[in-house]
Amino acid sequence: MAEKEKDVPNAQKNEPPFDPVDFDEADPLALDDAAGEWEQLVAERDDLKDRLVRALAEAENIRKRGERDRRDAEIYGGSKLARDMLAVYDNLKRALETVDDSQRTTSKALIEGIELTLRDLLASFERHKIVRITPKIGDKFDPKLHQAMFEAPLPDTTAGQIIQTMTEGFMIGDRLLRPAQVGVSSTPAPAQTNPAPESDPQN
Repeated sequence: MAEKEKDVPNAQKNEPPFDPVDFDEADPLALDDAAGEWEQLVAERDDLKDRLVRALAEAENIRKRGERDRRDAEIYGGSKLARDMLAVYDNLKRALETVDDSQRTTSKALIEGIELTLRDLLASFERHKIVRITPKIGDKFDPKLHQAMFEAPLPDTTAGQIIQTMTEGFMIGDRLLRPAQVGVSSTPAPAQTNPAPESDPQN
């Protein structure tokens, strides 16, 4: 064993496994190039991350917009047909309003058929989220829901109150399908009289 150890040169025993790099003696240009490449990689990473975040946000917006469009198409897709069907409702309602007792007796089956048709039509409206706007006498006029067909002074009313409903309105979902046609009071509000000033007890 001793002889084998003698065969190993002393230079190899003390030789380090690799040559250490002396950064003090490194090429400044090479360090600058390495720093520039690192900064470029970081910038590219940040740019790709920003693009990914924007792409994900855009995809989410498209998904939400598609869901909203699908929901709107489901609710409001039949608005044009529903608006045309309102004339059918008006005609059936007017026909029933003209029926008197004698006609109801002589044409009972016919009148019941008209009433059944009207009920079925209203049930179809309800299934498609179509609801009636039926203002009552004395209600406040709402320009978002009502259409004023005339104004007239009427005792015991104030300006802006509904005094007659000529045609019912309809909503589909949260949108106005047809405003209710109404008459509105133009009676001015009574003038307020100022109370007489109290007399000064000292005078």
